[in-house]
Amino acid sequence: MRNRSVIRFSILKSYRNMPKITSISGTVVYNSRGHKTIEVSVISDNKYLGRVCAPSGASVGKHEAINFPDNNPQKSLDILRSNEKKFIGLDPSDLKSIHETLRKIDSTTNYSEIGGAVAFSLTIASTESAARSEGVPLFKILTKDAHLRLPFPLGNILGGGAHAGIGTPDIQEILVCAIGSKTIRESAETNFLIHQELGKMLERHDAKFTRGRGDEGAWAPRINNDKAVEYCADTCEKLGYTLGKEVSLGIDFASSVLWNEKRGKYVYSRQGIERSPEQQIEFVSEMIKKYKLVCVEDPVHEDAFEDMAELTKKFPRILIIGDDIVVTNQTRLSKAINTKSCNAVILKVNQAGSLYDALEFAKLANKNNMKLITSHRSGESTDSHISHIGLATKSNMLKVGVVGGERVAKINELIRISEENNIHNMANI
Repeated sequence: MRNRSVIRFSILKSYRNMPKITSISGTVVYNSRGHKTIEVSVISDNKYLGRVCAPSGASVGKHEAINFPDNNPQKSLDILRSNEKKFIGLDPSDLKSIHETLRKIDSTTNYSEIGGAVAFSLTIASTESAARSEGVPLFKILTKDAHLRLPFPLGNILGGGAHAGIGTPDIQEILVCAIGSKTIRESAETNFLIHQELGKMLERHDAKFTRGRGDEGAWAPRINNDKAVEYCADTCEKLGYTLGKEVSLGIDFASSVLWNEKRGKYVYSRQGIERSPEQQIEFVSEMIKKYKLVCVEDPVHEDAFEDMAELTKKFPRILIIGDDIVVTNQTRLSKAINTKSCNAVILKVNQAGSLYDALEFAKLANKNNMKLITSHRSGESTDSHISHIGLATKSNMLKVGVVGGERVAKINELIRISEENNIHNMANI
């Protein structure tokens, strides 16, 4: 009888010590492009602060969450402010309850009433507040797995498309990943070195190169698509790396931006080339084979499930990554799983809306052996929460760029996580 009393007392004590949300506030701030966004602060027990700034993308899938109603950040904050009391008293670590409360305010599929930016910022800020109340890093609130591996940084070294100006490649991103690295620091330093050396190579080939960069810090030269990939490969080899061994390149085609539905063609307008769906698949296939790519992202447009499946079947050992085709949405992911359209997917929390949405997406992906790549957005903040989310979701890569304060912040956080929590093993690619 005495033991039961002790147990009961412990349970009650634990329950009473659970943190509670005591206040929520928000403000309009600016992202890395200088565009307006929002930052939400959540305080638990009147002292544990979680604060998160919402990012935004440039090449946005038509199926992803809406950032702000009527493209108005202040409107989102006004709606949050008028509903603040609904969140007061909730456990900040209980993402499901916070998510369900959000859904009572906005039941639309894409958060078009309150805005996905609020869902993103509020849920991650709540989790950060919970982590601070327990004195643990954020990832430990999201997972109890003791055998975690660090995701490889995947960085954009040469960019075009929606991330850079006229004259740059139609291809949105040429990426590098130091797949042979044994530590997070070695992986990051390899990416930095390749980015720096590529800048020098571009200067040698073009005396008028201004060292201009795109939204994510990648070089943005006046160059066509073929030369762009060639220069990136040459840079890696000049530094003594073997493509496909120590380092690998990847390409984000962002094909939905290239796709012209009326003409049924992928229009590479900057290079003056059009490709049919069959020619697009052949072009992507040639790039994979010629440069031993580790991954291709959005190689076809966002509704081309069958074409994606063809590439996945053709290259089972290459990461055929779905971003626009799944937009961190469970329904879209289920279709991709059923059609075998990809073997890897991008995890962008703000595409889904809330962190709860994103974690449910990650569970479904992991359950079906889909490799995860947690990703930044082109319009970013200096927050580093996605480093913890990438680790907790067992992501194989963390797509965070290479240079720029808002990009390096995520890489630095991975280094801190590694050293402070004795996590050194790298993920499997």
